[in-house]
Amino acid sequence: MTDTELWVRRFHPADEAATRLLCLPHAGGSASYFLAAAKALAPEVDVLAVQYPGRQDRWREPGLTSVHEIADQLVAALPPLLDRPVTIFGHSLGATIGFEVARRLGLQGVVPTALFASGRRAPHRRKVERVHLRDDAGLIAEVRALSGTDDALLDDEDVVRMVLPAIRSDYTAAETYEYRPGPRLDCPIVALVGDCDPRVTVDEAQAWQEHTGGGFELVVHPGGHFYLNDKMPDVLRRIRTHTRALNPAPPGGAAFAHAVQPG
Repeated sequence: MTDTELWVRRFHPADEAATRLLCLPHAGGSASYFLAAAKALAPEVDVLAVQYPGRQDRWREPGLTSVHEIADQLVAALPPLLDRPVTIFGHSLGATIGFEVARRLGLQGVVPTALFASGRRAPHRRKVERVHLRDDAGLIAEVRALSGTDDALLDDEDVVRMVLPAIRSDYTAAETYEYRPGPRLDCPIVALVGDCDPRVTVDEAQAWQEHTGGGFELVVHPGGHFYLNDKMPDVLRRIRTHTRALNPAPPGGAAFAHAVQPG
């Protein structure tokens, strides 16, 4: 298995698609979270679902506890898939990783068409968080509170024993992430957030605007940290509209900063 196959799942390969969508899951999440998205966007968009180490078919590998290390390894595996424009979507931890991936790709002369940053505060808005230091029961309680995992799965001791190391490594990566100042992204950023998210305020999502010279949009959905579970069709429509309207523009084009409040 190549590094590319290790890191990326193409559940519905769209070989004739004009663009690719790189999807990065939340803490404790896996590539299969984007299975329905891949089906919905094919054959128009080729969805690349990222599989972090430590879960599902990579469960024997130790999880990575650094956003920068995850981004480094993922970017090293992406070259075979950079033969067409790439849009990045990341939720929660995935949004921060997506930002770091976009930075690294930019240094290689590959500018993503956009970064869709969902359910995560802007990279420079650091908070002191210690969930990753809790005991197992405390960590599971946090996952339950955010409603990101089926409670029935968390009631199964065997499942918990298998997934808990990956959840802890992901929380460690998210909570110990240190933003490194640098140039703004040339691609647009679309920040998406739930209006009742206990982990991200609308103001913290709006602050993503400071990290792009290529345009910004803030989209506020009804819901909490996992508003995406209910609003995935709306988010995919927005991504599809973006990919259909792709029109090369010089870096630093006019910003389109505004807030959209879906009903």
